[in-house]
Amino acid sequence: MAATARASDPAELLAAMTGGAVLGSLTIPGRPEHVREARVFAAKALGDLHPALDNIVLLTSELVTNAITHSRSRQHDGAVQIVVTESEGGVRVEVSDEGSELSAPVVRSEVFASDGHGLFLVQSLADQWGYVRGNNCTTVWFWLAGS
Repeated sequence: MAATARASDPAELLAAMTGGAVLGSLTIPGRPEHVREARVFAAKALGDLHPALDNIVLLTSELVTNAITHSRSRQHDGAVQIVVTESEGGVRVEVSDEGSELSAPVVRSEVFASDGHGLFLVQSLADQWGYVRGNNCTTVWFWLAGS
């Protein structure tokens, strides 16, 4: 698992523009068996003593799982990128995939829905969240205020 940082990444540029410090960037294969790497990466980027560690690791895992499940990133040679930034106000995590023909990310709060609870968790636990869709990329992000 190697962290990568590229100045041309939109997430990295956003962090620079908003004054946040990039704690790390990781690109993983778009396969379910690599979701664990994203969790470990988020935990290491923040450190064991971060007050929001458990929520950030959980939400990162949910977004990466969604990216793998619902985008072209799951195809052969597909990838998902995770960027963790921190500022005085909190932590922002962005998960970028290789886009999809499907509709925008959907929050499902129905108790008996078979899927869709990941974004419900993000909506419930994050202070803010959102997404940006392009032709070949979707970036879903969340922000948790510092404690």
